[in-house]
Amino acid sequence: MWRRLVLAVIGRLKTGRIEFVENGKVTAIGEPGGTPSAKVTVNSPRAWRRMLRGSTGMAEGYINREWDTDDLVAVGLVAGLNLGQLDRLRRRFRFILWPFQKLGPLMPRTTRRRGKKQISAHYDLGNDLFSLFLDESMNYSAALYRGAEDESLEAAQIAKMNQIADQLDLDRDSHLLEIGTGWGGLSIHLAQRSGCRVTTTTISKEQAALARERIAEAGLEDRIEVLETDYRDLTGTYDRLVSIEMIEAVGWRDFPTYFAKCSELLEPDGSMLLQSITIDDDGYELEKASRSFISRYIFPGGCLPSMAEIRRCLDGFTDLTVAWADELRLDYSKTLAEWRRRFNSATARLEQLGYDERFRRLWVLYLSLAEAGFTSGRNSDFQLLLAKPQSRSLIQLAGKAPAGIISGISPK
Repeated sequence: MWRRLVLAVIGRLKTGRIEFVENGKVTAIGEPGGTPSAKVTVNSPRAWRRMLRGSTGMAEGYINREWDTDDLVAVGLVAGLNLGQLDRLRRRFRFILWPFQKLGPLMPRTTRRRGKKQISAHYDLGNDLFSLFLDESMNYSAALYRGAEDESLEAAQIAKMNQIADQLDLDRDSHLLEIGTGWGGLSIHLAQRSGCRVTTTTISKEQAALARERIAEAGLEDRIEVLETDYRDLTGTYDRLVSIEMIEAVGWRDFPTYFAKCSELLEPDGSMLLQSITIDDDGYELEKASRSFISRYIFPGGCLPSMAEIRRCLDGFTDLTVAWADELRLDYSKTLAEWRRRFNSATARLEQLGYDERFRRLWVLYLSLAEAGFTSGRNSDFQLLLAKPQSRSLIQLAGKAPAGIISGISPK
């Protein structure tokens, strides 16, 4: 019964093809010769029932080896390219989901205590884990691949950090606030490159400890201060602000709070560089109302904003203007492919560190589906330069945009 239900739901693929193999029998969905294509081997009938629970059930089945595949990224691509059909079905039943969404049991508000617990669940898994697949600077965000075809992850991450520095127009007199320290890679790079002062904050103890070590090793203790403060509790004003892929942990109920606070922390002539993963506008309301594999097992409590939601918050809760934007969607797909390659090549070391097979399968699935999400266009990643009304350098900053990159500023 469960098998028939699953095939009835996903049986009319518009793009791509999947072959299900169970007990030697092959059932194909999608057009013959369709691409992308993948073969899914069903090892247990329990897999079918789990699949009816969406991405969470699918992930649990994969972690438990109830199903396997020759190409996880291709499975994710087929799903991503056909999600529009599924979204339409889910919208038909939105009236059932919305009352629960308003009451909050599916996605409770990210309080300070809950936020710290959620961040710890991911970022405190161990610094050694992340060092095995990130670049030397330990940037855990999209790199900027705009060089040669064989450009390294390390070079692409430096290119990303340089673009941030250029758009923020940093110099030795600048005082930069960073919301979301990571492991200190960006603050170290920006302080070394421009001489600016940096105040950076994180609520991950593991990240804060390693960031302080790396800052000391770089001899930048006089230029960079690491706080362990929730963004909502920050005070003072700063010339510049940077926040790289931290907004996804804020929670949809607090997107207005986040943007209002960022605006409050900037000097009247200040500017902010935001880098954010986004979900397409049509999928945003469904993102708010559901718990996906990613928000349950990888980034607890996380929610991706849409560009429409970002603009709504900017217009309604700040005096910030989008002065410049760059889309890093395909750059992120390439970044994730390289992270996955490095993660897979570190199996022996992961075992030594105590990360068992279930954990490794979980993370390979996460990296594969994330890559597919960006490749298919379901997700994207943007750098946005947000400027205060009195910013003397608005026109200058917007003019630095490379060819083909969007600028929202017109000369006055």
